[in-house]
Amino acid sequence: MDKPESTIMPGVRPRGRGALGNAVGRFEATTRLAFEDGWEAPEERVLRTEVRLEAPRSAVSYNRSPDLPFDRSINPYRGCEHGCIYCFARPSHAYLNLSPGLDFETKLIARPGIGAVLDGELRAKSYKVAVMALGTNTDPYQPIEAEYGVMREVLKVLRAFRHPVAITTKGTLIERDIDLLAEMAAQGLCRVGISVTTLDADLSRRMEPRVAAPKRRLQTITRLAQAGIPVRAMVSPIIPGLTDHELEPILQACRDAGAQSASYIALRLPREVSQLFQDWLAEHVPDRAAKVMARVRDLHGGMDYDPAFGKRMLGEGPWADLMARRFRVAVDRLGLAVKLPPMRCDLFAAPAQAGDQLSLF
Repeated sequence: MDKPESTIMPGVRPRGRGALGNAVGRFEATTRLAFEDGWEAPEERVLRTEVRLEAPRSAVSYNRSPDLPFDRSINPYRGCEHGCIYCFARPSHAYLNLSPGLDFETKLIARPGIGAVLDGELRAKSYKVAVMALGTNTDPYQPIEAEYGVMREVLKVLRAFRHPVAITTKGTLIERDIDLLAEMAAQGLCRVGISVTTLDADLSRRMEPRVAAPKRRLQTITRLAQAGIPVRAMVSPIIPGLTDHELEPILQACRDAGAQSASYIALRLPREVSQLFQDWLAEHVPDRAAKVMARVRDLHGGMDYDPAFGKRMLGEGPWADLMARRFRVAVDRLGLAVKLPPMRCDLFAAPAQAGDQLSLF
């Protein structure tokens, strides 16, 4: 397989990045190709992360997907510095006129001020409380959160309203917020899902380059669990022919670290992600590239990806059935729950603010 056409300047090293190229998004009318014009001596440069700020006009996004356990979410960031090559959210960067390739992991958008917007939306008389999901598109605890703190801003508002929240992350920075999360968990208002794709540190470094090593993520599970925060082990994605043999060891390691429940999702390759992932396979595991893609297509009816509800996250056919059976046997043996009791919505209430009339009772 040929290497992807590059739209980054020659001499720029995408070290610590997942994607190998930066092809323009699907909505662009033209293709751009970077080249040296000879005016300056070429030099080796590292591809740096750029962060732009967005003044959010809304905070809560709603969906009607019948195969998702939530109908609302908040995205503190657009793009994700973790750089996971398999990330299903990469195509969303095309809506920003940016590439789902290297742009997705190097040209990020932070949304400071979203807490105030969220406060206003939750106070609306028409608002009906239900579990808020965070980390459903890009990771709210990616490295830039340490500087911008948008996720903590959101959590403070949710805590003030006593609003239930479910968080999905690979980021160990979540440990910074244990004070907020433990308080909410004690009231039945918080759960966390930690995604562990592989226990192989070398494979993880190449496949999800700016995510904490698997061993470190297991430590995060332990620290959250010790603080009384329910943790779900998320084996996601399972990559057939590459990581599927680790399903049981990952579940065992997460259970031993303190996880109470578990789930899994099969690899999803929507739109541009398919070619980006195939390029990565050819570069990093060329001996297994054909086998992996053959198994992926077996899961999705002969296609790289089937977006149909009910099939897109678990697949179908013999390989999908085998994964489902293995998962059920493993969670039963380990005593891991698949479903947990619902979080509380009855505590939701708007906190008092300046100018409110105080109650007489």
